[in-house]
Amino acid sequence: MTRITADTRSIPESYADIVARLAGAQKKRAAGAPAYSIYVNRKAGRYLAAGAYKVGLTPNLVTAISAVFTFSGIAMLLLLPLEWWSGVAVWLALAIGYAFDSADGQVARLRGGGSASGEWLDHVVDATKISTLHLAVLITAYRGFDLPTPEMLLIPIGYCIVGAVSFFAMILNDQLKQAYGYPTSTAEGKSTPLRSLLVIPTDYGFLCMVFLLLGAPYLFFAAYTLMFVANAGHLLLASIKWFRDMTRLDAARVDA
Repeated sequence: MTRITADTRSIPESYADIVARLAGAQKKRAAGAPAYSIYVNRKAGRYLAAGAYKVGLTPNLVTAISAVFTFSGIAMLLLLPLEWWSGVAVWLALAIGYAFDSADGQVARLRGGGSASGEWLDHVVDATKISTLHLAVLITAYRGFDLPTPEMLLIPIGYCIVGAVSFFAMILNDQLKQAYGYPTSTAEGKSTPLRSLLVIPTDYGFLCMVFLLLGAPYLFFAAYTLMFVANAGHLLLASIKWFRDMTRLDAARVDA
């Protein structure tokens, strides 16, 4: 993790100074990071992080704010009618929650580094939202969508499984590589604009935007289904690569 030395000047930093300091010490992009996360969410998180640091919020409190917005959006998905304005409300709450999710780590770097408890809390909140969001879509589709066949309800169930497995596998990959002394996803490869655009369907921020279609259930479910197919395909291909990576770790350990 990139560390930013805490400012010890007697003159308080301005908000603009804090934003500039964050921009100058931004951690390296993970290889294959999707475009929304890189070009939209990280920048939004930077501005939120600067404000949070300015008023003295801790990283864990920023994580809690992220959770409040995220789970409020999920609750609105379950409770609000299927109208265009409810889709906007759900998207806005989820998108703000995602931006604060980016901000907590940046606040930690501004304060001199993260903590094990903070990283644990962040990952637990992320894991919870990934599964909860798709289960909320399942309930909403069962209650309010006039689906041609009930078997289509398997789509949000499948998406829930794909999301949970993908998140766990990515975290486990980094942990195992770190344990074996190999580059993690933020240190290996190169993130290019084309690569980041190709993996947009795997981006949580792009998924949040799909909820703007909630007032048109058929259109929403069609877009949601395409996202599921893309994510399932990505997980299948990525799993083959990840398993090969782990096989190379085994070989390197034997050679050592």
